[in-house]
Amino acid sequence: MEVTGIKYQKHLPKDYKSENAVRWCPGCGDYAILTCLHKAMAELNIEPYETAVISGIGCSSRLPYYMNTYGFHSIHGRAAAIATGVKVANPNLSVWVATGDGDSLAIGGNHFIHAVRRNVDINILLFNNKIYGLTKGQYSPTSDRGFVSKSSPFGTVEDPFRPAELCFGARGTFFARAIDVDMKNQVDVMVEAARHKGTSVVEVLQNCVIFNDGIHNKISDRTWKADNTVTLKQGEKMIFGKDNDKGIVLEGWNLKAVTIGENGYTLDDVLVHDATTPDSTLQLKLALMDIAEGLPVALGVIRNTDGSSYDRDYQKQIEDVQKRTPRKSFTEFLLSASNVWEVK
Repeated sequence: MEVTGIKYQKHLPKDYKSENAVRWCPGCGDYAILTCLHKAMAELNIEPYETAVISGIGCSSRLPYYMNTYGFHSIHGRAAAIATGVKVANPNLSVWVATGDGDSLAIGGNHFIHAVRRNVDINILLFNNKIYGLTKGQYSPTSDRGFVSKSSPFGTVEDPFRPAELCFGARGTFFARAIDVDMKNQVDVMVEAARHKGTSVVEVLQNCVIFNDGIHNKISDRTWKADNTVTLKQGEKMIFGKDNDKGIVLEGWNLKAVTIGENGYTLDDVLVHDATTPDSTLQLKLALMDIAEGLPVALGVIRNTDGSSYDRDYQKQIEDVQKRTPRKSFTEFLLSASNVWEVK
């Protein structure tokens, strides 16, 4: 509602909080994600009874208990599939998925990529701490090669999934990234995710203080966060650094981080971010930037494009078929049809 230029919010973050005591390990990044979700929902101003939060299994999947909305704590890896059913059955609901890297990229990998491929209008919050937390510290599908854990005492001998790569490979239309300690960016990308018509994937780099503490310190620590991350904003130059003197440029087919004013590079050379272009080539390059390669990690909304949505197309198909056929009921459609037989 807006009166004489003043906007009024009908709901506050507290309206989306349940009465249940929040129970995660002290210092867990999940607390920040939960708080940001409450704030994002308040900004979106969607009625709690018009919202459903679905989860699978894992630390992240406790989140529905802390929401004053409809919720479903489902089974391991199946959150995306159940959320798809919820959205198709009731297209008016705002449907969210709370899942972890172990839940959605291991046993739930198939459901994850097909939800993205179908572009169902759901919002997937992917908590990525690169570890199995609830089952006490085994390596996960996003753990780095050589990672030492209870299930890999001599280091893993496999390469990890990169969530952005899976999302883009499944022809995803929305991908964003945030760090659990950067709450402003978290809220911003969650709001944009909810406004996107299709599957939105928000990867939140989250810290597990018990089994993988400090896994994201290279980009989350305030000492060097500004130099090791770039927050992408639609239509703006890709500038970063403590003094905002660094930028991302394109050299040949590759991205390069440069200091503006040095070696002939000027502000004009710095790329302007466009998350809305259908061509995902540059967006994927941005999503896969790594400080090990001398590039900052990209945060913010990286891809946000239009595309056909499974739930909308499904509803339209039902309406079109109903218009073409005179049969309006189960009895008329099946029981009175010619292809009926009796088994004795």
